[in-house]
Amino acid sequence: MDIRAAIADERRRIADLVGSLDPRQLDTPSLCGEWTVKEVAGHLLAAVSKPPVPVPKLLVSSGFRLHRANARLAVLTAERPAAELAQMLRDNADNPFRPPLVGYPGQLTDLQVHGQDMRRPLGLPHGLRLDRLKVSLEFLTAGRAYGFAPGRRLRDLRFEASDLDWFSGVGPLVAGPAEALMLAMCGRTVALGELDGPGVGILAKRLRA
Repeated sequence: MDIRAAIADERRRIADLVGSLDPRQLDTPSLCGEWTVKEVAGHLLAAVSKPPVPVPKLLVSSGFRLHRANARLAVLTAERPAAELAQMLRDNADNPFRPPLVGYPGQLTDLQVHGQDMRRPLGLPHGLRLDRLKVSLEFLTAGRAYGFAPGRRLRDLRFEASDLDWFSGVGPLVAGPAEALMLAMCGRTVALGELDGPGVGILAKRLRA
């Protein structure tokens, strides 16, 4: 699979989504913390576009806390009109930026997870491609998913995808669709109801701790 082409395609799909939503939908709380649907789009754009404020200034005003600065950057970026956000995502679809540590697999995972963070609360399911989901599942279970799935969350569990030939780990089983596995690994409790096996309760307890 051409992972950069996959990343570009996911950005364009999210741009199409953002461009199709009305103000009420854009202001709907997403599955990602306190962000609205529009602010999630702002986060995805902020990764590849010129920031609306100088990053050093944002870091200082955020007390040099990277997570807080990142959250504020998403909100500031999302202040643009939705049509502008959508167009800028399209314009940056092929941006070659490669995130440190997590690389292109992390970037693809970020787009897939946040895409569902936006669509699921709106009742707008989006069928993710299984080959792309497999890349994300392998990334999340390889021990390098910094900021996505802490090792202690997935430790001593066996994960199996019911819709593709993939499994990882040893321990109580957590099984289900690849999308639900990916979302649960990334902390989205909404996906737990789509999973089966004796490991689901263990994973749920870890997510809610």
